[in-house]
Amino acid sequence: MTAQIIDGKAFAADVRARVGEQVARLKAAHGVTPGLAVVLVGEDPASEVYVRNKGKQTLEAGMASFEHKLPAETSEAELLALIATLNADPEVHGILVQLPLPAHLNSDLVINAIDPAKDVDGFHISNVGLLATGQKAMVPCTPLGCLMMLRDHHGSLSGMEAVVLGRSNIVGKPMAQLLLRDSCTVTIAHSRTRDLEAVCRRADILVAAVGRPEMVKGDWIKPGATVIDVGINRVPAPEKGAGKTRLVGDVDFAAASAVAGAITPVPGGVGPMTIACLLANTLTACCRAHGLAEPEGLTA
Repeated sequence: MTAQIIDGKAFAADVRARVGEQVARLKAAHGVTPGLAVVLVGEDPASEVYVRNKGKQTLEAGMASFEHKLPAETSEAELLALIATLNADPEVHGILVQLPLPAHLNSDLVINAIDPAKDVDGFHISNVGLLATGQKAMVPCTPLGCLMMLRDHHGSLSGMEAVVLGRSNIVGKPMAQLLLRDSCTVTIAHSRTRDLEAVCRRADILVAAVGRPEMVKGDWIKPGATVIDVGINRVPAPEKGAGKTRLVGDVDFAAASAVAGAITPVPGGVGPMTIACLLANTLTACCRAHGLAEPEGLTA
């Protein structure tokens, strides 16, 4: 068996195109332009690249982009004051504070200062609670992207057995909640799970989000299962030269591909969906703010 490759790059391009079409309709019919504000504190190189890509794709989708780059020594009071200003700005429909923040800033305090209706990352405690209780919420971007790809591949997920490997607040827990809402039977597994390999082997859907390079081996996978690899890890690549690295996921891709029915690659799988779903969430937030119908096929 050779697994079907789930092309996240192509899927994300389609999501961005659909967002762009609906943004254009919003502008034409209602004179409304969705706006996304991104706040970056400090000069983390990876975060700077990520923020730059977000801004570029926001503008390409026809949205307004508001970037706020603050020095690393920015105080908590200054950051909270900026968030309060963005909360009150009617042109801003989505607010994202890029993580990680410098050590002197309390991430939980900052995230929970964002208006939950503008929390397009889906990290505010109110959105976490709404998702957990099956109510309308802003959903974290990466799990939303995974869900979109699973629905596209399978159609209905009802009755399928899903294992989420990882219990983070950013991916593992919200992913499990979304799969439950789609009527999967869900197990959350982690490093302390007994007989982890056997638990993974039960899964019709295996979502790996542990941050450990190629942890999931081919013999952990049920034949024909769908594998969603959320991991992005840099490992040495001596074949490319001294000091060179390559990106791998949490799944041993070559071994898993020989067993699974479908699998996301790394890179080019889940990663591109994260920014695409950020744009989708911003569009959704804008529609909700103006009492308009939510975009079809772009929400959980």
